Amino acid sequence: MNEMPAREVLSREETEHFDVLIIGAGISGIDAGYHLQKHQPDKSFAILERKDSFGGTWHTHRFPGIRSDSDLFTFGFSWKPWKGPEIATAEEILSYLGEAVEENRLDRRIRYGVHVERAAWHSDTARWVLDIVEDGERRQISCGFLWFCGGYFDHDRGYAPEWPGMGDFNGPIVHPQHWPEDLDYEGKRVVVIGSGATAATLIPAMAGKAAHVTMLQRSPTYFYPRPRTDEFNETLKALNLPDDWFHEIMRRKMLHLQRTLVKRSIEEPDELAAEFIKGAQAYLGRGFDVKTHFTPRYRPWKQRVAVVPDGDMFRSIAHGDASVVTDTIERFTENGIRLGSGEELEADIIVSATGLTLTALGGIALDVDGVPIAPSECITHRGIMLSGVPNFAMVFGYLRSSWTLRADLVSDYLNRLFDHMGQRQAKMVAPQLREADANMPLRPFIDPDNFDAGYVMRSLAILPKQGNAEPWVLTQDYFSDRETLPAADFDDGTLQFR
Repeated sequence: MNEMPAREVLSREETEHFDVLIIGAGISGIDAGYHLQKHQPDKSFAILERKDSFGGTWHTHRFPGIRSDSDLFTFGFSWKPWKGPEIATAEEILSYLGEAVEENRLDRRIRYGVHVERAAWHSDTARWVLDIVEDGERRQISCGFLWFCGGYFDHDRGYAPEWPGMGDFNGPIVHPQHWPEDLDYEGKRVVVIGSGATAATLIPAMAGKAAHVTMLQRSPTYFYPRPRTDEFNETLKALNLPDDWFHEIMRRKMLHLQRTLVKRSIEEPDELAAEFIKGAQAYLGRGFDVKTHFTPRYRPWKQRVAVVPDGDMFRSIAHGDASVVTDTIERFTENGIRLGSGEELEADIIVSATGLTLTALGGIALDVDGVPIAPSECITHRGIMLSGVPNFAMVFGYLRSSWTLRADLVSDYLNRLFDHMGQRQAKMVAPQLREADANMPLRPFIDPDNFDAGYVMRSLAILPKQGNAEPWVLTQDYFSDRETLPAADFDDGTLQFR
């Protein structure tokens, strides 16, 4: 299942140069490779992947029960029909990605085990020169355009707070991002710290096999219980429609659902919150204290809403295999965790499902003509390019909708840009502020007034800035982007061509 497709090695010269280098062979990098291969058949390109296989997030995370938090009709590729249920396991997603790689012969484009340490732009040659480590050797590789598809979190280091007394605990303390393959939790008491999508996945997967699983949260989170496969999906399947028809119909249905939920979270947050809480109560029973444990202090979608397929986490709690505690941590003890209330939670294993550590551009050091570039000092151009950085683009997806939706839009945008550069016989393009933009107010890359999840707030200082008007904004709105990005004017004065 996790095996790489057989790789057809491309012929290489002693000094390698490509028209385009794509960083990352996760879902964004595979999507970029597909579109580049289809729309720019004359361009040479390679996909550089640090790990030993494709998949990105789905290759990194190996904890029990790992599954998508987005429906696969929008999280999957627009160009490859998804035939399974809305919510998929990591194994199903990796299988799907493997098919996409093999069917489109992208295996011959991917170079595994390549760590990019630095990328330096040289205006005199209009090239990026990358310092890489490949097969244990340091070397250089160059390209005309650098396309970053490495995501936004640190694959080497999850976010793990330090609590007093951690060294006193007798059992293992595990972060889901670094799940030990040999961890035996059968018959063990497990405490999962955190209440996000990871916790919502882990708890039902471990419950029943573990002696008991406790979700320990500082404050409640919104959960969205919904069927793993809805009736509409089954009705469509019964019609035996062509795969692409079935995929497109389901994709539009899911897009409509996403749009409705986000719109309601802004226009009628109290009503939507009540529905989420009522959904939890329906599984947990009337006597369960949902006010304490499942009634957040913020409006829906200020943080990510975790999907609970078929209410599986709530079912585990209702059956007594799991429980939830809302309290603060005073310290770890030999036998568990002492809470702010004075109670002690006994545990054999503690799982710190406390979130991600974000990184800017995968930690790759950038410089332009010898001048180091800090992403935090740049202004984003349509959330794709960075001011003052030539021939560079990045994919940063949606936080409320499927990541891949934006990856697709970015791919279309860049291929149009490549065509435009060809028409102008330009070898370089870089965003530049117009005189009218010089004094525009700057805001964080992710607007905390709209989305304030902890992993984002902890990392705003390392991310680029955005302005207050197009094209210097990252909208985080698919329905706006799908209108503005295809219609973007490359000659509006905000892109400098040479």
